[in-house]
Amino acid sequence: MLYETSRDWRDAPEKRLALFGMSGLGKTHLSRLLRGAQWFHYSVDYRIGTAYLGQQISDMLKREAMAVPALARLLRTDGVVVSPNLSFENLSALSAWVGKPGDPARGGLAFEDYAARQALHREAEIAAMADTGAFVDRAASLYGYPHFVCDTSGSFCEIVDPDDPLDPVLTDLAARALPVWLRGADDHVDTLIARFDRAPKPIYYRPDFLAACWRDYLSDAGLAPEAVDPDAFARHSYAAVIAARQPRYAAIAARWGVVIDAGEVETARDAHDVIELVAAALDERGRGG
Repeated sequence: MLYETSRDWRDAPEKRLALFGMSGLGKTHLSRLLRGAQWFHYSVDYRIGTAYLGQQISDMLKREAMAVPALARLLRTDGVVVSPNLSFENLSALSAWVGKPGDPARGGLAFEDYAARQALHREAEIAAMADTGAFVDRAASLYGYPHFVCDTSGSFCEIVDPDDPLDPVLTDLAARALPVWLRGADDHVDTLIARFDRAPKPIYYRPDFLAACWRDYLSDAGLAPEAVDPDAFARHSYAAVIAARQPRYAAIAARWGVVIDAGEVETARDAHDVIELVAAALDERGRGG
């Protein structure tokens, strides 16, 4: 680990963090607080959507536009430009591209097409994580930022093997930043599930886990794949996704980093608070917690 003790962390002239955990537990909130104090904020999801899947997202939007005759004529003559408008705060175009499997009439994708997009997302996320070191260097050499926060995707734990001490993504990341798990308690998990029920969002699944979820849902619901309500499948699988990710997050933190409870994250109001939360987490790890 880059920082073995809270003193190492507080005294470090270059502080570097990699925040991970379920979406909705505060990764981007803490990143914004740090960005406001002149930390470089590296968003993995933004990098995925711009550097690695930008062309695929643009092509999806153009296909939709080509279905409208007036827009199709303008696209063929370069009369309009159709492109995603991605930002740290708005990744809706990336989510739309990932999509959900099920009935095309309800916005779903054929399962084979969905699985192909999942595979592309996996490759893109691995590549975006591998870029972390380059952005650490770029932040310092180009922009003069000594401090750096990597705001990972919620699916970070799905693209690594937490039990492999030589996992290439984790070894590379831990050499450049301190991994910090933002851990949700039971009430946080309930809140995430309730929020997801209201507005199901596309997510990334490990291939074997996705196949099992899809097979079980089709069996339980007694439906053909093309009759599946995409949102119903997403809701059905989300609690299982959380349950499956928790031990993976825990294993990453145990071997590679530290833990901050989501309840503590909610108390952070500025960069100093974040620094102290990390210091306390290092002290807790030192005590064997």
